[in-house]
This record gives sequence, structure tokens and C-alpha cells, in this order.
Amino acid sequence: MRPKVLVVDDEPDAVEVIEFNLKQAGFDVSTAVDGAEALRKARTQAPDLIVLDVMLPELDGFEVCKILRRDPATAATPIIMLTAKAAEVDRVVGLELGADDYVTKPFSPRELVLRVRKLLDRGRIQPAKRDKFVHGELTVDVPYHLVTVGGKRVELTATEFKLLTVLVERAGRVQSREQLLRDVWDYNPDMETRTVDTHMRRLRAKLGPAAKHLETVRGIGYRFVG
Repeated sequence: MRPKVLVVDDEPDAVEVIEFNLKQAGFDVSTAVDGAEALRKARTQAPDLIVLDVMLPELDGFEVCKILRRDPATAATPIIMLTAKAAEVDRVVGLELGADDYVTKPFSPRELVLRVRKLLDRGRIQPAKRDKFVHGELTVDVPYHLVTVGGKRVELTATEFKLLTVLVERAGRVQSREQLLRDVWDYNPDMETRTVDTHMRRLRAKLGPAAKHLETVRGIGYRFVG
């Protein structure tokens, strides 16, 4: 089946360009022009990924992202936010609220398609040396894309799960922010490392007491400790 992408933007020209390029790349595309319609279609159509503009009428992209992340039905749906080129704060806020990635306007349609593909690939089951990792109260089951803490399921986005899995698989070894950008986001290491820090804060908050396994190595990056 063709992956389903929901595009949310109130600018007709932008929607037309994004929709055309995604369809050409083999995706099924639906669109929404405001936050309320985006929430409704996200729940009824169950898209595989959402491209979400920040500047929307009435209910903006930040609020939509926040609501989607609070709903168990959409909590793990990958979200790419579209932000103004100069608004760094928009990118940071979007990541803090649960977005997996961001693309700045004006953007290259080819780059957006590439980001969509990589993010969807990130959520698919990848072969691992081990299928299951257990460290105290924390269990990471790779084939089932399942994380539990003290027997209770923890809802992670595709990016958060990939980040945790990479760290767990390399337990005891320090991973630089640049290395994590390459291995989790497939980014050029010259890109901003704040993306890693933001996702680590969210991951720690969700893991609760199991966050003790995620150690910050000052000036370098992060390490998983058993």
C-alpha cells in the first residue's frame, strides 16, 4: 500500500506544490487548510505521516501538534513541521512539543520528499543484533516497536524510538551529537545539534525513572548506562 501523508497548510500554492511532489514520489496525499480539519483527518484517516505548517488560522500548528501527541491514536504519528526560515524559535518549540523534524520555508520540494521518506523508513522495523533489551525496569522490544517501564507501555514517536534503540544497542559507549544526527536523523553532521538535545529531553521525560540510564557526557554527547 502507498504510504498516506496528510498535508496541513492554509496557502493553496504551497499545498499544490507539496501535494504534486509527494504524489509523484508515490504517496497518497490528503490535505487540510486549518487545525480543526487537520485533527479530524488525522483521527479518521490515520495517515502514516503529517506535514504540518506552523502558521495556521485559529488553531496553529503548535497547538495541533500538542493535541496529536496527547491522543494515543496519533501519539506516534511522525510529524514534519513547516516553519518560517528566520524563526529558529519555531523550530525549537516544534521539537519540544513532539515534532519529529522540520523544514524551513521556502523549501525545496525534493528535500521535503526526502525528509518524508527518511522519517517513514525510521519508523519501520529494522534488523537488529538483538531483538530485545532489558535493563532493570526498562524493556526495549525492537521487532514490536515497544518500550515499557515497570511493565507499563511508553508511547514514543518513531524518532524517539530510534534514538533510544541506537543508544541501547551501543550501551556503555559515548555517542556524540554529530554521530546521533547521522545515525538517527541521517543528517549532515554540520546541522544544528540542538535537535538531539531537544529529543533527549522529551525521551527522558517519557521514560520517567528509567531516564537514569541516559547519561549526558558534557561537551560530547550521550551514553546509555545499564
